[in-house]
Amino acid sequence: QVQLVESGGGSVQSGGSLRLSCAASGYPFNYYYMAWFRQVPGKEREGVAIIGSTSNTNYADSVKGRFTISRDNAKNTLYLQMDSLKPEDTGMYYCAAKPCYASACTLSLSPLAFDDWGQGTQVTVSS
Repeated sequence: QVQLVESGGGSVQSGGSLRLSCAASGYPFNYYYMAWFRQVPGKEREGVAIIGSTSNTNYADSVKGRFTISRDNAKNTLYLQMDSLKPEDTGMYYCAAKPCYASACTLSLSPLAFDDWGQGTQVTVSS
């Protein structure tokens, strides 16, 4: 059974940093594209960052230069380093995964492309 468990969320002031982690189990992690999404009440789920099996990445324009997505395949873990946080970064952050074996996977940040989701971890940035 595929399982994704996020951790590392919390409350920080504007300009602070957090590092989110997503522990994956139950599938061949190396063959999955992994991504982070966030959502606030009343709004659509927003793609934040995605990383492919060869560590190629794509970021939402709003977080470029501030967030860094990475993966440790030996530990089956996905990370999101968030620096220079802003109040608009506040939201529930979700880890997501999609399998990419022979498929022509892209670095799209559309949530429709992802099959497996974690339960989320809350990030709150105050002014």
